[in-house]
Amino acid sequence: MLKTYLLLESIARDFKEVVVDTRIFELPSGEPVKLRIELIDGSFADIWISINGKYSYHWDRLEIDGTIYRYDNAPHKAWSYVSTFPHHFHNKNEQTVMESDLPLMLEMQMKKFMDFIRKTIFQES
Repeated sequence: MLKTYLLLESIARDFKEVVVDTRIFELPSGEPVKLRIELIDGSFADIWISINGKYSYHWDRLEIDGTIYRYDNAPHKAWSYVSTFPHHFHNKNEQTVMESDLPLMLEMQMKKFMDFIRKTIFQES
């Protein structure tokens, strides 16, 4: 999994205009558990990827404007109405859920997520 997190970190660092810093968090065993991305507006994004295909791309802006954005594939029954279930997108809060437009490949998912962050930050400027 370290190789996967290093790849995602490398992609994030390519978005220099919005990324301040990155860090891979690890268990005491050295196994990576998430990638944290610090952003220029004071917010952060956490990416979590599991060996069995679960993922979460979470952008936390609670301290900035009270919003969160998250792509994930946790199979919560509450979101079973979403056409891309279990893949879904939390738009600005936990309860506003819609279809996910993330590609299947991790590398492409990361690029799309970072592009979404960049566009959102610069729309506010």
